[in-house]
Amino acid sequence: MASYSDFKSQSRLPKFASPKRYDIRLKPDLTTCKFQGVVSIDVDVVSPTKHLVLNAADLNVDSSSVSFIPKSTSKEIRASGVGLIEEDEILVVEFGEELPLGIGVLNISFQGTLNDQMKGFYRSVYEINGEKKNMAVTQFEPADARRCFPCWDEPAAKATFKITLDVPSNLVALSNMPVIEEKKEGDLKTVYFEESPIMSTYLVAVVVGLFDFVESHASDGVKVRCYCQVGKSDQGKFALEVAVKTLDLYRKYFDVPYALPKLDMIAIPDFAAGAMENYGLVTYRENALLYDEKHSAAANKQRVAIVVAHELAHQWFGNLVTMEWWTHLWLNEGFATWVSYLAADALFPEWKIWTQFLDQTTDGLRLDGLSESHPIEVEINHASEIDEIFDAISYRKGASLIRMLQSYIGADTFQRALACYIKKYACSNAKTEDLWAVLEEVSIEPVKELMNSWTQQKGYPVVSVKMIDQKLELEQSLFLLSGSPGDSQWIVPITLCCGSYDNRRSYLLKEKSGSLDIKESAWFKLNVDQTGFYRVKYDEELEARLRHAIESSQLSATDRFGVLDDSFALCTSGQQSMTTLLTLMASFREETEYTISYKIMRIVADATPDLVDNLKKFLISLFEYPARRLGWESTPGESHLDAMLRGELLTVLAQLGHESTLNEASRRFDAFCADRDSPLLPPDTRKATYTAVMQKVNASNRSAFEALLKVYRETDLSQEKGRIIGSLASCPDPDIVLEVLNFLLSSEVRSQDAIFGLSVSKEGRETAWIWLQDKWDYISKTWGSGYLITRFISTIVSPFSTTEKAKEIEEFFASRMKPTIARTLRQSLERVQINARWVQAVQKDNRLAQLVQDMCS
Repeated sequence: MASYSDFKSQSRLPKFASPKRYDIRLKPDLTTCKFQGVVSIDVDVVSPTKHLVLNAADLNVDSSSVSFIPKSTSKEIRASGVGLIEEDEILVVEFGEELPLGIGVLNISFQGTLNDQMKGFYRSVYEINGEKKNMAVTQFEPADARRCFPCWDEPAAKATFKITLDVPSNLVALSNMPVIEEKKEGDLKTVYFEESPIMSTYLVAVVVGLFDFVESHASDGVKVRCYCQVGKSDQGKFALEVAVKTLDLYRKYFDVPYALPKLDMIAIPDFAAGAMENYGLVTYRENALLYDEKHSAAANKQRVAIVVAHELAHQWFGNLVTMEWWTHLWLNEGFATWVSYLAADALFPEWKIWTQFLDQTTDGLRLDGLSESHPIEVEINHASEIDEIFDAISYRKGASLIRMLQSYIGADTFQRALACYIKKYACSNAKTEDLWAVLEEVSIEPVKELMNSWTQQKGYPVVSVKMIDQKLELEQSLFLLSGSPGDSQWIVPITLCCGSYDNRRSYLLKEKSGSLDIKESAWFKLNVDQTGFYRVKYDEELEARLRHAIESSQLSATDRFGVLDDSFALCTSGQQSMTTLLTLMASFREETEYTISYKIMRIVADATPDLVDNLKKFLISLFEYPARRLGWESTPGESHLDAMLRGELLTVLAQLGHESTLNEASRRFDAFCADRDSPLLPPDTRKATYTAVMQKVNASNRSAFEALLKVYRETDLSQEKGRIIGSLASCPDPDIVLEVLNFLLSSEVRSQDAIFGLSVSKEGRETAWIWLQDKWDYISKTWGSGYLITRFISTIVSPFSTTEKAKEIEEFFASRMKPTIARTLRQSLERVQINARWVQAVQKDNRLAQLVQDMCS
């Protein structure tokens, strides 16, 4: 006979019973922050057992309430034993007799706490007329429904859900489905919701609080609402408009209607992720849903549109068709990320959104260039491991591979195949190979063979290319930022432009090397539009031709960026010199990629401090031209991209210490402090201005710092608070940096937002590391149970560049290791080692000093 210990340390729940329907009643108390609950689960017992094993965590289960009533006999069988195995988050219910096969009802009463950890059933704090109040919110993905009610908390254990809430009668109560009826009794009301279609536990949602809303309807009659804090409903209008149009677009794209009668979206003040796609009740951080015409920047508008489109894509890809297990998480997230850009491009073609999709690809390439990366399909053996794979591999590499596959088999074929896949697996679960099978069937291309090489092994190739006797010779090898060799191989869909975009070729590189017969052209650009997830390394002659093509504006913005980003990565890994990279950057005189310049500055400052002043002059000369062209003031009818670029260029000039930018920022900031409605400081240039004024702050000149804190305390717009938090630690004075870091831990900063203030100035790096050690126990206790804690490590540790520092960091964490931070720590330490090797390579680059001097003279 099985005992409790037989169920310990298993990665999945046993298969002898599965849930079919949940009837859940919850009564949250927003004053004491406790809740009571009762659940009745229709369970199908499929093989002989005296036990039922399901998930539960942080709940007090009333043992005397646990019983099982078989439908066949209607005779109640009381539990003879109820045990909670805390480390595995499972509840083992034992019965004195074997349970009859077939359907029966498992009844359990329980109590829990509305926690402050932003997961499970938790509390979030908001203000009404200056008075602080609690709301009750759920966040169940990946594995926290078990903190709200006992359940089979695995994505494949799909069931229907009937939810009832007992709440104060003046509050709004929301769940996945529409309300059928409300019964009031004094100060309390009971709210009954319609039963849901079949779905996974991680998509169940409940929200209780005071809200305003704006409402509209999709063209097929689905009611769409956007809920916000009282008084902020106008800020929900843009997201509502995007949601209505996106629902219509997806209905046509997937050729399947939205499955529920309503869609609610709601802004939650305390929220760990960006948003969560709960079926029919999507929850968001305020800055990902609310848009204020007067105080939001162009970048905020774009973020709202992308996040809404991402979450709504999940209503089909994730909610209707769900991954079978967390190994296939990338299917959910990679797909929703890719399709959100497709939707944004259809809704806002003037945004040229695919040029910005490159940021997704680049983030994926940077993380996947580490030997401490992981394959897209990653084995998950315990719930505690899931949080760490919500990363740039699952989202960004996943999205990039979907885009690469779509461009390989063609947009129309891809869309037809997706519609077949959604119909085939609707209300069910699927694995990665199920998607490949459908795509292969519709496209008649070797999709499975091609894609397995990309999802089942980590990393990606660099394709080296050279021209020999009218032949383009190609060779692939594993690319690692450390420069280490490897013997992995991929099937690489090569695309190629020869001298013009009218002359294109494609080629499937299946072996280690290959060659293409080709006519002589002025230049060759591989990986057209950067749709492939690989790097390209040209020989010197082909590279010189490409530089000329960039200087004479023959390459698209996307391809120019690709050439530069590949060069930067090759330089990081020691396969190209800093001299070569800077020579390429010089051909971008009229526009350049600002994010790369920060990293170059930091490495050169660590390697050869005496070159810093000249390098700053060179970088300033690159950014000055486009910054002057855009100016500080927006012009009527200017493009969305220019509005975003202006702030980013001014920010980088401020961080480079460009005197006229710092002075102009100071003038405009003073005007803004005197009058918050001053036209001199519109939202698009605020982050740049805040960064600029912090450059001159020190212990004896604190006025700008104090003024920024005053703005922070007076605004109720989370986007404005975010801009300020993200600027403060750029101050070069370590004492001020320490003050900022301590401010992040204060009650004035919501715990979800602290991570945005951790990017410190170069001068503050050591201060931040000492602070992280001093505060680690507190940080670990406050953020230790979610993915946010990984940001503390990666942001503060990764910028260092000596092997001594890597050893010191490793020693500190040796006795503080937890599964939730292990992967992030290894990746961050690898980045330090990569930086250290890069610094050594720069120190040996004997042409660099002369080049930098020539470039800035």
